[in-house]
Amino acid sequence: MNKLKIPHNAYVFVGDGRKALFLRNDGDEKFPNLKTEKVIEEENPSSHEQGTERPGHLGKGSQRSAVEPTDWHDIEEHRFARKVAAAMEQVIRAGKVKALVVVAPPRTLAELRNAFHPDVKACIIAEINKDLTKHSVGEIEKHLTSDAYSH
Repeated sequence: MNKLKIPHNAYVFVGDGRKALFLRNDGDEKFPNLKTEKVIEEENPSSHEQGTERPGHLGKGSQRSAVEPTDWHDIEEHRFARKVAAAMEQVIRAGKVKALVVVAPPRTLAELRNAFHPDVKACIIAEINKDLTKHSVGEIEKHLTSDAYSH
């Protein structure tokens, strides 16, 4: 396990299913100084707060549902991952990013892997399976530099 080295001008993406932070290292590998470049945040209430569709039924006298209720929360997370992946692709295509660190909880990380363009994937130097979206930029910096991550 090596200490994570975040190169100068590398981007650190920190996200979950509803919030995404795009941070840029204004410092160097030894003394990172993360600056917020962009924040994307959306409301994504739980499914029971979003969905009003009632499932269909198999027929007279049947108590089993023919259709599972729609998981609106899950659908919104998929859509959000695609939106965030597209935003990251634009940043990379603009030539602003040569190295990228992705920090997200397992489910979001999987969604992003599926959504990222190959050009984005080619820039990823580390993936960290952690939810840091509720932390300040300073706390995120400490988490990334104090913990030992293998990459």
